Amino acid sequence: MSQTSILSTKTLSVAQRQAFLDAEIDLLEQDFIEIQNNNFELKEINTNLIFSSQNAVLSLMEQKDWQKLTSKSVFCVGEKTKDLLEANGFTVDVYLDYASELAEIITLIYNKESYTFFSGNLRKETLPKALKNAGITFNEIEVYQTKLAPFKISKEENFDGILFFSPSAVESYLTNNTITKEVCFCIGETTASALKNKAKNIIVAAQPTIEDVIEAVIEEFK
Repeated sequence: MSQTSILSTKTLSVAQRQAFLDAEIDLLEQDFIEIQNNNFELKEINTNLIFSSQNAVLSLMEQKDWQKLTSKSVFCVGEKTKDLLEANGFTVDVYLDYASELAEIITLIYNKESYTFFSGNLRKETLPKALKNAGITFNEIEVYQTKLAPFKISKEENFDGILFFSPSAVESYLTNNTITKEVCFCIGETTASALKNKAKNIIVAAQPTIEDVIEAVIEEFK
């Protein structure tokens, strides 16, 4: 029986790679998106901060005097984003797995507060639209750029599964490649929705973390 072969559309950590080695699954990694941090000024910052990704946190931490913001309350999307924030001195009041869930909590319970949303150029409208519709005071600072990095996979490569971690990676992959029989493993529902009508076999991780995506692969093929 031939070894299971998986393509990851982003470079994984040593520990994440080891999980595939331990499961005797062949792994190829290729970054289909690139992140470029912006330079920006920390002015007109409201009482509460919103982060929807770790990339936004990392970009903020490249700016001068970013530590001054650690006294502010934080709302964020994703446990890994929360962990990164707390490891660098921030206090996370609320974190949820999806931007839609965070928007619902803010608009229902914390709608009298003001917010500054640190975002990327390809962020979805979900969160800002909800805040605007609810009449909540907020501003938005674009702190990083997500750029597509299309790459054509060799016809000799036959993958059993493909790992996707963002809608942008799906778009980038499909620029030069098609999906046929491969099982697509997605970090969340938003990423999975980008594959609608593009793939027949889609599995969404139990929780939106890279580790849960890897676990889903191992469960599927082992």
